Amino acid sequence: MRSLFQACRRQRHLASVPSAAEAASFANGYGPWRRYISASTSKVLPWEVPSRETLLRKIDGDLKDGNVEEALQSFGNYKKLHGLPDPRVLNSMIVSLSYMSSQRWLQRAFDMVLSVHQMNSNLLNCGSLMRLALVLARDQMPVPASTVLRILLESGKLPDVDMLSMVFLHMLKSQVGSYLVTDVLIETCESFLDQVTDRREMKKLDPIKNNATLFNMVLESCVNFKCIIKAQKIMELMSLVGVVADVSTVVIASRVFEMVGQRDELIQMKRSIDSLISLPFLQYYQYFYDSLLSLHFKYNDMDAAAKFLINLHQQRKSSVLFCNGLQKQGIIQIGSGNLKTGYRIMFDPRKVDRGFVLGAESQFGLVVLTDGCLLHTEKALAKLIVGCVKSRNMHILSSLFIMLHKEDLEVISPPEVINACIQKGWLHAAHDILDDLESAGIPVEITSYIFLLRAYEKENRSEEFDGLLQQIQKIASTMDDFHTNSPFTVKNIAKIVTDEMALTDSSLFAALTEEMKDYNPGEHLTLEFNNSILFFCKAKMMEDALCTYKRMREQNIRPTSYTFSHILCGYSSMDMHREITMLWGEIKRRLEYGELDVDRDLLDCLILNFLKGGYFSRVMEVINYMSKHNIYCDKWKYRHVFLKLHKNLYRNLSSLNDKTETQNKRIEDVRAFRSWAGIK
Repeated sequence: MRSLFQACRRQRHLASVPSAAEAASFANGYGPWRRYISASTSKVLPWEVPSRETLLRKIDGDLKDGNVEEALQSFGNYKKLHGLPDPRVLNSMIVSLSYMSSQRWLQRAFDMVLSVHQMNSNLLNCGSLMRLALVLARDQMPVPASTVLRILLESGKLPDVDMLSMVFLHMLKSQVGSYLVTDVLIETCESFLDQVTDRREMKKLDPIKNNATLFNMVLESCVNFKCIIKAQKIMELMSLVGVVADVSTVVIASRVFEMVGQRDELIQMKRSIDSLISLPFLQYYQYFYDSLLSLHFKYNDMDAAAKFLINLHQQRKSSVLFCNGLQKQGIIQIGSGNLKTGYRIMFDPRKVDRGFVLGAESQFGLVVLTDGCLLHTEKALAKLIVGCVKSRNMHILSSLFIMLHKEDLEVISPPEVINACIQKGWLHAAHDILDDLESAGIPVEITSYIFLLRAYEKENRSEEFDGLLQQIQKIASTMDDFHTNSPFTVKNIAKIVTDEMALTDSSLFAALTEEMKDYNPGEHLTLEFNNSILFFCKAKMMEDALCTYKRMREQNIRPTSYTFSHILCGYSSMDMHREITMLWGEIKRRLEYGELDVDRDLLDCLILNFLKGGYFSRVMEVINYMSKHNIYCDKWKYRHVFLKLHKNLYRNLSSLNDKTETQNKRIEDVRAFRSWAGIK
């Protein structure tokens, strides 16, 4: 019995002794536990690792106590051990970091959002993201703020429009922020429209449809930074969404049309405004009329400008602005109403956001509001005079004086205009006005005749002098200023005039001198060609657009950035990306020679089209040009387009054998873009 007990004891002892292999393994790695500890970044033993609940309680406690640093450390530990926490914890972390005043903590919050977005964007809360975007924008961090908004849109969630307006308001304070806001608004509208599959779901558009101020803010920034392509896109989206615009929209839209030279659109807007029974916010419409009159002058259409001035003064006389229609909504027509590509925005003439402030003065200084009436300025009159003189058609100016005289509107003094023309040396122009007024039976002060007579004498123009002297003799009997028994000679001419005859410089003379410096005789040709090109591009008649462009070059009329923008948008609407590469060659050449102003909107549109067409060498050319000239590149947007269209392009580069030189170059360009955009 004892021997059996000893044998069993010996067997248990041998079983407890490890083998040589097990002993070596245990000595080198300390078993599986040591292997776990060495593999982890923590030096904590397995039984000392805090549980999921412990870490969550610690995160909540640190956040309540304001220990954000400790909370972030606990959050990092939780993420390493258990992955991402539930949305409640993530929301608390983002909100707590958003309330910190330091940009360092805001950057940490933004980095956290990016990290979560890459792993599982469904865990992000819409409200906390909007709060973070607002704080980033308020702290003048427009790029992170726009990225947070885009993450929200990518997740399929629609932002709160009131919060979005506040974010935009802060972002629009900087140039880069304005660029980003424009793109984010376009993406937001497209997200709203994507969720509407039929007319029964149109109510989903109500939050953004009823916020005209949101669009007005962004449109005005487009005008300020000359982003005309984006401005036109936003106006088209306003039509698609069904935004009911207000009076401020009329003002900003008129500026966009004026910059592009779309006079027909402004004329159509005027017809719509004329059909309204009253305009309660007349001070706002001053800007619209200012833009329209400016285009009349730029198109060198002095006849239309003169009729415009008559119309203004007729409104003043009647004391009723418009009274030939019923009160209704006005229309802003974009493009031709006969084309399927045209758009229409409705505006309420009784609606204006008083919080949206426009400048105190009109942009061009041609129309002013005086005593509740819209009137032309002296600058507008000077432009009209210069235009008539340069076109050698003073009959237009004379007709204006005659019409105002018949309407009993004494708002422009013909003698003042005549005297100013004499001072400028435009003697034939002054004489033409005198003849037209005399033929119409409108009396003119004798001083104007005498000033012109002296000017002829001074320039030794005896023929004109004798003719005018005879003209004075014929009408002498109707002039009270003359003593008819006095002979009409140069020596005693001053004696037969009752008033002093000193010709002094007037304010109108100064205005004429200033306008002569700015007068551009070929501007109307550029506008006319651009307008034709725009029409053909909107109608997708690209051959006609190119023929017009060729005629423009043949006549040595320098194209503008708008010329190329119209052609680029036309090509883009038809996915003619190869033609866009040739257009870029023309644009690049003109930029190098200083024949074209740098236009970020144009360059941005080029990059997007090259990405869509897969022309990565051209993409990098434009990006390098923008970087060289310190022009902001929207890296997030370009990366998003690339991943949407070319996500797996040349991903397995090593599998491509026997590549041609062209293929090698293309692969290098794709690599260069991936590296620049941060795409792995």
